[in-house]
Amino acid sequence: MHDDKILAVKNLKVYFPVKKGLFKKTVGHVKAVDDVSFDLYRGRTLGLVGESGCGKTTVAKAIVRLIEAFDGQVECKGRDLLSLKAKELRQMRSQIQMIFQDPYSSLDPKMTVGNIIGEPIKFHRPQEDAEKLVLEYMEITGLRKEFYKRYPHEFSGGQRQRIGIARALASAPEIVIADEPVSALDVSVQAKVLNLMRDLQKRFALSYLFITHDLSVVKHISDHIAVMYLGNIVETFPAKAIKTAPVHPYTRALIASVPVSEPRKKIARVPLEGEIPSPINAPPGCKFTSRCPYKTAICTTTLPSPEKVAHNHFVACHHWKNIHEIA
Repeated sequence: MHDDKILAVKNLKVYFPVKKGLFKKTVGHVKAVDDVSFDLYRGRTLGLVGESGCGKTTVAKAIVRLIEAFDGQVECKGRDLLSLKAKELRQMRSQIQMIFQDPYSSLDPKMTVGNIIGEPIKFHRPQEDAEKLVLEYMEITGLRKEFYKRYPHEFSGGQRQRIGIARALASAPEIVIADEPVSALDVSVQAKVLNLMRDLQKRFALSYLFITHDLSVVKHISDHIAVMYLGNIVETFPAKAIKTAPVHPYTRALIASVPVSEPRKKIARVPLEGEIPSPINAPPGCKFTSRCPYKTAICTTTLPSPEKVAHNHFVACHHWKNIHEIA
């Protein structure tokens, strides 16, 4: 069922200390992720989108505890992943796997394809026939069986990403976090990998957290989209309504920046002013204030809370009701 919540991220915060001086005194914090909340549903895809440096990858790493969160909860099947002991966490990681951005650095160059895919099987499913399962996952992901004893450097970027996908599937997860899985690939290869991921989702009832900076990619694979800016989620909405629903000026600017297939078609442009503020000294109010053409005094002092725009559509903006279409 699609209304079955499988992952709930609540008020997640990831702060990195800024140290200076001879004694490395902490003088501040980089608020890489600042009070982020969202839900992921069984068999569905949530697209987490935003510019580089907005905190998307940090969210992913905090969920699987590759980095430690400052505060918040990550609930999976009734358990808070952030409070689990090491042994319990290892067991839960079989249910949540990651596909990484760089297919060149995410695979151990000293391991064969068979060992790369087989390692999680031996760790999480020791009672099963590892070699048989590896060959099955290779076939499913479009890798020929003769690749079994070959090494990562012998493959193209697209093939390496297929190896990474097969490795992620090997522990039989329910959730897959895909961190910019196609951004390092040629456009011609991107579509093939995205189609493979969609097919695998249907076959294994997978839930995806799909992280990207590219709205043209995320709209094709996601059921719901969350837009992130400088550590905060500023808007969430159904992917099918991407052309009409967004009201946050940052979301609109992202959409307007996507190339269209009809060059003569008129597009509403949102002028972005100024520079992205430093996450060390982020403004006290809305973090988008320094670039927003609609800002007023309240924006500089008060962080907006999420407000309901429509069914499954929320936005954090003081002035969303007054923002009209730009001719």
